[in-house]
Amino acid sequence: MDAGLKRELEDKVSAGERLTRADGEALYASDDLAWLGRLAHQKRTERSGDRVMFNVNRHLNLTNVCSAACAYCSFQRKPGEKDAYTMRVEEAVAKASEMKDEQLTELHIVNGLHPTLPWKYYPRVLRELKAALPGVSLKAFTATEIHWFEKISGRPADEILDELIDAGLESLTGGGAEIFDWEVRQHIVDHATHWEDWSRIHRLAHGKGLKTPSTMLYGHIEEHRHRVDHVLRLRELQDETGGFQVFIPLRYQHDFVDSADGKIRNRLQERTTMAAPAESLKTFAVSRLLFDNVPHVKCFWVMHGLSVAQLSLNFGADDLDGSVVEYKITHDADNYGTPATMHREDLLNLIWDAGFQPVERNTRYEIVREHEPPVPLALRRAEPQQVWAA
Repeated sequence: MDAGLKRELEDKVSAGERLTRADGEALYASDDLAWLGRLAHQKRTERSGDRVMFNVNRHLNLTNVCSAACAYCSFQRKPGEKDAYTMRVEEAVAKASEMKDEQLTELHIVNGLHPTLPWKYYPRVLRELKAALPGVSLKAFTATEIHWFEKISGRPADEILDELIDAGLESLTGGGAEIFDWEVRQHIVDHATHWEDWSRIHRLAHGKGLKTPSTMLYGHIEEHRHRVDHVLRLRELQDETGGFQVFIPLRYQHDFVDSADGKIRNRLQERTTMAAPAESLKTFAVSRLLFDNVPHVKCFWVMHGLSVAQLSLNFGADDLDGSVVEYKITHDADNYGTPATMHREDLLNLIWDAGFQPVERNTRYEIVREHEPPVPLALRRAEPQQVWAA
């Protein structure tokens, strides 16, 4: 990138001017990662100061049985296949209740598109979970799942969302977005939910007062221009509804081996690799710079690793998700090596060690508690640390 274009982009960012498609593609084309980080950190700091948000949550996958076979997915199983499972309602409640003494604030529920489970199973699960954990927010179901519920119930998403909200739903999840551009999407997904239905369902949810996350799966067969297009579609929808609280770039996981049965289900594996840390940081930075109307950018540490998660806080991210506990969609698919669980103290130390202020939030991004560092840590950081010669 020449110096003139750099100055032009710097001026636009400083002035708060909306960046264009061409600007986004130019930012991705830059190999000056430190410069990108500075620009993104400027915008992140304007919004959030030195705060980093997190929550105490648990992921709950009710079933891995799925009628689809998306090219990148190693989570899905077919009925009768080894390791296929579907939780009974009582089993789901028991598993969710394991964390009730840890001040849990959110259950994050995503599932396969089960071919035979009746629609009524899903609101019943939410009602039972809410009864067992009344103070816990239910963030449940992707737009792809809501679209699937339309198919199996014969009812429109408008009615489905009303019943789920009545059962305790407080937010959809952001999954099913992957990459919206059909040039890529036709090669990676194996279900009927594309941009038109994904956006329709989130638009409906926003109209009912739900705030939702948005996501992008990057680092597989897409190009930078597809990422820019993806973000700009979401930015336009946010202009319309104002319902997205956060954007989450999700790093595609290259499955070295399926940890459950050794079977390789990822059909992209032979022609893909995982995005390098520098590419991940670039993606966070460009996303933050393009998304002038979404409050937060989240690094889902499970998919990026703890070191990249800390670095992302200097490249536009201001949210590290939460404790997670059991993210089967990744941990059943690879040997990437991130922990299965991060407790509150783990997250606090991760954020403090990166030089930021941890802020515990709930699903609605309301502040639960601001955490001050322990005295020794605060004192250690008050003065420059002496570097001893060998």
